[in-house]
Amino acid sequence: MIKVLSKKEKREIEKNLKENFGINEIPGILARMGKEKLFLFSGSFSEKDINNLAKTAPIERIGIYFAKIIDKDIKLSIEGAQILKNQIKKNIFEIGGKQAEEWMMGRDLDIQTGKNGFLIIKHNQDFLGCGKASENKIGNFIPKSRRLKNKGI
Repeated sequence: MIKVLSKKEKREIEKNLKENFGINEIPGILARMGKEKLFLFSGSFSEKDINNLAKTAPIERIGIYFAKIIDKDIKLSIEGAQILKNQIKKNIFEIGGKQAEEWMMGRDLDIQTGKNGFLIIKHNQDFLGCGKASENKIGNFIPKSRRLKNKGI
C-alpha cells in the first residue's frame, strides 16, 4: 500500500538529506511503499488526488523509486542521486574509469575513504547512486538487474 508523506514527514527526509548530502529540497511529492521505499512524484496530481485515487483503486507505485530508508539513514537510488545532483554538495566520492566499471558490475570497492555511512558515487559528471562506506570498503547496492555484465574476461 502506498502512503503519501505529510509535509512534516517530507521535511524530516529533507533534513536527513541536508545533513548527509547538502540537499535542500526534494522537488515533488514523496510517497512510501512499505516501511522503507520512497518514491518521488512530480506530476500534476495533488496529494489529495493521489489519496482519493488510492481509496478507489489499488496503486502499486507512483513516480520513480527515489530512496530507501535504512535504519535512520536514507540511501538515494541511482535516479534519486541523478535528480538531485545539482544540490548534492557533500559526501561525494569520485571514482576513476576502472573503478566505475567495477562499481557498475555491482562489486564493492576496496577503498579507504576515512568515512562511515552513505556516500554518493560519482564518475566524471555522472552520479552512480549510493554506496555505504566502512573502514576499508564501499558497499555496492546496484540491483542485479541493472549491473553491467562481465565482458567475458
